[in-house]
Amino acid sequence: MNRTVPEKTKLIICIWHKFTLWQPPPAFADGIRRRWPAMNVVHLPTYEHVAEQLPDTDILVGFSIRREQFAAAKKLKWIHSTAAGVGQLMYRELRESGVVLTNARGIHSKPMAEHILGMIIAMSRRFPDAFRFQRAARWAQQEIWDARPFELNGKILLIIGFGSIGCELARLVQPIGMRVWGITRSGQGDAQLAERILPITELHLALPQADFIVVAAPETPETKRMIGEKEMALMKGTAHLVNVARGTLVDQDALIGVLRAHRIAGAALDVTEEEPLPPDNPLWNLDNVFITPHISAATDLLWERQEKLLVENLERWFGGRELLNRVDLQRGY
Repeated sequence: MNRTVPEKTKLIICIWHKFTLWQPPPAFADGIRRRWPAMNVVHLPTYEHVAEQLPDTDILVGFSIRREQFAAAKKLKWIHSTAAGVGQLMYRELRESGVVLTNARGIHSKPMAEHILGMIIAMSRRFPDAFRFQRAARWAQQEIWDARPFELNGKILLIIGFGSIGCELARLVQPIGMRVWGITRSGQGDAQLAERILPITELHLALPQADFIVVAAPETPETKRMIGEKEMALMKGTAHLVNVARGTLVDQDALIGVLRAHRIAGAALDVTEEEPLPPDNPLWNLDNVFITPHISAATDLLWERQEKLLVENLERWFGGRELLNRVDLQRGY
């Protein structure tokens, strides 16, 4: 790997998103400059001037770079994605280039685990129903009981994608007494956090046992629509599906049909196939769906954690050590 030294390194930070939390504050770039004053750190708050800055850039910190932009970045050696998902970067030119790719894996684990736990508790205690009745100024004690709130103790939580988010969720639910099962590609994982860890090939054996199914796997060609009509048919009628990964991992049309027919108890969705979810999408009007607008990773500590990870990796880069969170460009995560 052709490493650089600070005084001969140009690093660009270029991230723009309409959701303002994903836009790095000026303090993020300032922190990098203070640590390496000899490095040329360029913070571009929009993509307007990125094309003219890329040709002599060594390191890019950002969410995406298009094919034609990548082709112009002749000196680029390392891309650090501030997102955990890197599907938008998995085009052939980048995969075959030798450019190193790292991601923000682990940055979002704590807020996402808390968000998932909140969804699970909300669904088990029928909080969405209570809120609807509150808006109608209706004291619906009997109606909510008829929907059967239930305890989480002893329930099986199946986590598909037992990585950093799944492990953090497992830690959170242990005091509640939920039984954690994990699904990974290989069937390997932290056995101290789960009662069982199964390979993805045994997903169909696990689904009929689960009370809550959490989708937290990376988006790859192999995981797209991994939860389809066949998988939903295997779920208990009392089961709840939670998706915080990407909307493409669940067959949304099949899910709508299953929820309309009440073949599963409900779903909690932080992601959908199309975002924003169109106002005319049937999911909005189903009373057994709990929707949050892709905010499970939102936290006031985001950029503090992003800076800490980037500084550590830059230390490793200049020191000739292995980088954290290096993406396998063949697997896509």
